[in-house]
Amino acid sequence: MATREITAESFNETISGNEIVLVDFWASWCGPCRQFAPTFEASSETHPDIVHAKVDTEAQPELAAAADIRSIPTLMAFKKGKLLFNQPGALPAPMLEDLVQKVKEFDIDAVVAEQDGQGQS
Repeated sequence: MATREITAESFNETISGNEIVLVDFWASWCGPCRQFAPTFEASSETHPDIVHAKVDTEAQPELAAAADIRSIPTLMAFKKGKLLFNQPGALPAPMLEDLVQKVKEFDIDAVVAEQDGQGQS
């Protein structure tokens, strides 16, 4: 599956409607963003089960502001709608692959259950 552009209108639906979503916040004028793009695209081909979404911060300034983007590229990883990773900077391919594997292995259900249990005392 190739990367897909998302907008403020489709952001929440994309995050909540998919098991795992990686979001790359970028801009066309950003050199590191352009360098990271092929790595992100390759990951989308390697992991078709994960949504690889891109947000153009120039076209979507309100979404970038709502996501508190201060530097680009910024990569976010969501699992079952929960933010697991949020870091500025372009990741080299091996680090992106490591992140993907950690997100896949992360037991978000156990964390949610634990949080729910703590709220019921």
